[in-house]
Amino acid sequence: MNWIILIIGGIFETGFAVSLGKAQHTSGREMWLWLLSFIVCVGISMYLLFKAMGGENPIPVGTAYAVWGAIGAVGTVIAGILLFKEPVTFWRMFFISTLVISVIGLQTVSTDT
Repeated sequence: MNWIILIIGGIFETGFAVSLGKAQHTSGREMWLWLLSFIVCVGISMYLLFKAMGGENPIPVGTAYAVWGAIGAVGTVIAGILLFKEPVTFWRMFFISTLVISVIGLQTVSTDT
């Protein structure tokens, strides 16, 4: 269950990054709504990270934070491509792939989970 909580938390991390990006491209009331979305997503994301590191079968802090951050980073890159028309280049995809592979490797060799 903690892994599901952590994955959802990582998705909300993507949400807070996207909210900041959208706030940068808007003004007035719409900007404030995106900033409110940012605050809500940060709160939920951090709470879910906290929950994933506790309770029954806690995820070790180093592993949890790395996975949470990687989900947010990958999600934000994908959102940037889809929502902000950011470029899709070989090197961007190469390095985001190495991030995913590294987090999978970290989980694979982790002896605490």
